[in-house]
Amino acid sequence: MFQIEIEPGFSDTDALGHINNTRLPVWFENARKPVFQIFTKTFDFERWPLILAHLSIDFLGQIYFNKMVTITTEIEKIGNSSLTLRQCAWQSEQCVASSSAVMVYFNYESNSSKSIPDDIRKKLLPHLIHKPD
Repeated sequence: MFQIEIEPGFSDTDALGHINNTRLPVWFENARKPVFQIFTKTFDFERWPLILAHLSIDFLGQIYFNKMVTITTEIEKIGNSSLTLRQCAWQSEQCVASSSAVMVYFNYESNSSKSIPDDIRKKLLPHLIHKPD
């Protein structure tokens, strides 16, 4: 499991004083950085191998300014050319939002998915929630 800490800023709040729901996709994306590094250590956009194919977020509780938020990222599934990530936002020991994101290993030249190489797959496996037998 990967984990990052976020300190919500004043500009993250909405008119009701809560963290605006538009911030969560950004926070979840930032928390995917360790997964991105497994695929490309250099963050070379000329060779970026992933696309986001699906993103869903469930808002489970209110998120407040001036309280740290922990984002956890786990790999739920590794397919032939894609992986599904499960992410949660935690504040005051409560899961306040959860997300499912499907990332596809992608070839921009052919405009199609491609198989995840075995060396990358091996680096992903330790972060898989349910380990294969």
